[in-house]
Amino acid sequence: MPPVISIVNQKGGVGKTTTAVNIGAGLARLDKKVLLIDLDPQAHLTYSLGIQAHELGKTMYELLKGELKFSDVLLKKNGLDIIPASLNLSSADVELANIPGREWLLSGALEGVTDYDFMILDCPPSLGLLTLNSLTISREVFIPIQAEYLALQGMSKLLQLVDIVKSRLNSELEITGIIGTRFDIRKKLNNEVIEKIREYFHEKLFKTLIRENIALAEAPSFGQDIFQYNPKSHGAVDYMNLCREIIERG
Repeated sequence: MPPVISIVNQKGGVGKTTTAVNIGAGLARLDKKVLLIDLDPQAHLTYSLGIQAHELGKTMYELLKGELKFSDVLLKKNGLDIIPASLNLSSADVELANIPGREWLLSGALEGVTDYDFMILDCPPSLGLLTLNSLTISREVFIPIQAEYLALQGMSKLLQLVDIVKSRLNSELEITGIIGTRFDIRKKLNNEVIEKIREYFHEKLFKTLIRENIALAEAPSFGQDIFQYNPKSHGAVDYMNLCREIIERG
């Protein structure tokens, strides 16, 4: 299986989906074949790319339940391969909870899927069954962290879950990337928070910081990634630099 990256943070508003979309789009522009997987019941990644998930009936929900195959739910848009989500995923934790091997459902659904340079999973803002499935098949975890005072609050539970998955289900799993988001170099607090994050995570913090940029917030309303919407914006520059850094770390 190609490099599988889970983008995780149970704290909302940190730019998790924005990061998933634009890392995927940036890597594709660097001639990498990318599969984006939306595991969030809010389906923000799906909607951000202009896909009307509620009209499909062929989404991650049906794939996890075994009702459809990978090829049935796969979409292609903007140079990306996408497995969309829908609000139906919100019941997955309950519906799938008693299935034997429930933490391996996603692994089974993606069995034999190898024709990609990167597979990127946008996880829900929770540490439930969907996130567990994502971590079980991933090699790497990227954690977007907003440059604000409460950035590290609640991180201990996520780090603990990663350790449990690594020890019991997936020995290859590692937190390899911390992504500072919504950064404003003019703000003393932002700089102080980034330094605290660097002290804690050391070289795992990417050198590229994602600056606060209104274009990043606007792009999803047009169903576009930042490179389509405003390729000269700070957001586009930062995410492209981040993608190059990801490839260099490779």
